[in-house]
Amino acid sequence: MRKVVAIENVSLDGFADSGQGLGFEWTARAYDEEVDRFSNEHVRADVDTAMYGRATYLGMQGFWHPMLTNQDASPAERSHAEWVNAVDKVVFSSTLPSADWANSTLVRGDLSTAMKELTQRDGGTLAIYASPRLVHSFLAEGLIDEFRLLIHPVILGGGTSLFPAGDAMDLQLVESQPFDSGALYARYRVA
Repeated sequence: MRKVVAIENVSLDGFADSGQGLGFEWTARAYDEEVDRFSNEHVRADVDTAMYGRATYLGMQGFWHPMLTNQDASPAERSHAEWVNAVDKVVFSSTLPSADWANSTLVRGDLSTAMKELTQRDGGTLAIYASPRLVHSFLAEGLIDEFRLLIHPVILGGGTSLFPAGDAMDLQLVESQPFDSGALYARYRVA
């Protein structure tokens, strides 16, 4: 059975989305070459399917698809653009009319049923990227096996929390890695 993980950038005060702009512009300060290399080679090395909520899917498509031909893109941006455009993508939405980005599947039905089918297929890890409200839905159904968090040295003071108020769970630290930028990677397994 395939593993389901949430790969998230989170502020020190627990927010995954600032509620401003695309919601994650605040991650740029601590996301340097060291963090990028570690993320590419380690954090997402086993991921072959990216999962998004509607808003994150549209934001990612709008940002990363044009990056393929952007002459000003850095080598790291171009490399990530190639990966994210090629990877299988699943978008969960009841309002999105279609999922037209390359290798995308739109899921409108029951979350538990869709995830049962996805986890039983052959393949690598299924990863939710950003999409904190989708994480909330997965948590409500008990569908997340682990969290791969990049904790940023910033206090947002508001936005969308990664974990909904009132939810409690035990986690086991699997690994951690500090970075010179002040960011900290922590991987937790749901106990």
